Amino acid sequence: MRFGPAGYPSAGKKPEGALEYTRGLGLDALEVEFVRGARISPERAQEIGAKAKELDIRLSCHAPYFISFNSDNPETRAKSIDWVTSTARAAHNLGAYIIVIHAASYGKSPETALDSVIEGLSKSKDILDDEGIKDVILGVETMGKLGQFGTLEEIGQVMQSVDGVRPVLDVAHVHARGHGWLKTKDDMQSLIDEFFPLCGDIAHFHISCIKYGDKGEISHLPLEAKDPDLQMLADILNDSKQECTFICESPLIEKDAVVFRDMFPAFRQS
Repeated sequence: MRFGPAGYPSAGKKPEGALEYTRGLGLDALEVEFVRGARISPERAQEIGAKAKELDIRLSCHAPYFISFNSDNPETRAKSIDWVTSTARAAHNLGAYIIVIHAASYGKSPETALDSVIEGLSKSKDILDDEGIKDVILGVETMGKLGQFGTLEEIGQVMQSVDGVRPVLDVAHVHARGHGWLKTKDDMQSLIDEFFPLCGDIAHFHISCIKYGDKGEISHLPLEAKDPDLQMLADILNDSKQECTFICESPLIEKDAVVFRDMFPAFRQS
């Protein structure tokens, strides 16, 4: 199991310094945030990737927030393919194993969302396959708002049609979408039981606590909020043989990544 922050910690100043700082905290994963666009040269990505490999930090990447395969605007749908493929190219050069995608909103046409996501990701995968980029998983994130595409069931349906797609389980998003349903260990276990058969070799998690309302997610919260209580997740997974990556999206990012790691007796550092 690996643990790390969403984004480069600011204490590092440059990416290489941020990676060193992350490793100094005893963390061994990091998600590169391309949420405004994957603007990085292949050469620079390879330099950063080499540093991560040297430090034994597992990299992932987050694709731009602008992606919307179910948009009413054909230009947005076309650009969504570009945003996915450009992020995957950057991930390939970084040596990152997965990109995280917010695939769509239901918008005015919820009945078309599944087919639109399948079409967009299929086209993206075809382009990447043609370029020989087959080492980057297209990770579709579970979403926290009721108006967004991204339940585990929906992602499983996408997987039936598009090779190379896996779910990214944002535990807080699922909790918010269900209006705070992860109350007991049994609740958390049922979520893991649904996720693990879909996750592939490495289960990719986003972790935080969350504020939510009638429409689901409002904002991410520090782990001390215990909504949901992520100690339940750690207790369930402490003896698991499933390889996992936990990326912390709490406002306290790398600090809470350490807090969560230390919830696991097997990984706690003195």
